Amino acid sequence: EVQLVESGGGLVQPGGSLRLSCAASGFTFDDYFMSWVRQAPGKGLEWVSTISWNGGSTYYAESMKGRFTISRDNAKNTLYLQMNSLKSEDTAVYYCARGDSDYSHRGQGTQVTVSS
Repeated sequence: EVQLVESGGGLVQPGGSLRLSCAASGFTFDDYFMSWVRQAPGKGLEWVSTISWNGGSTYYAESMKGRFTISRDNAKNTLYLQMNSLKSEDTAVYYCARGDSDYSHRGQGTQVTVSS
């Protein structure tokens, strides 16, 4: 059974930073691209970033470029998202998802709230 468990969310002031983690199990982690997606209140799922199976390639939504960094540790079956220069519009539930297009396999999410 695919399990993805996110952590690291919280309340942060504008301009602050957070590092999200996602612990994966139930599948061969380094066989898959992995992604972060998010859902803001009242909105649909939004793609944030994707990383290739070995971490050699990374992709970001335009509004996240230069502020967010995706990474992975295949030895620990863990995906990360370093978020810097956070803005109020980054407030959302963040999910890690297996793959780079079908986000049906995703965790329960972690809430990120950016507010002063």
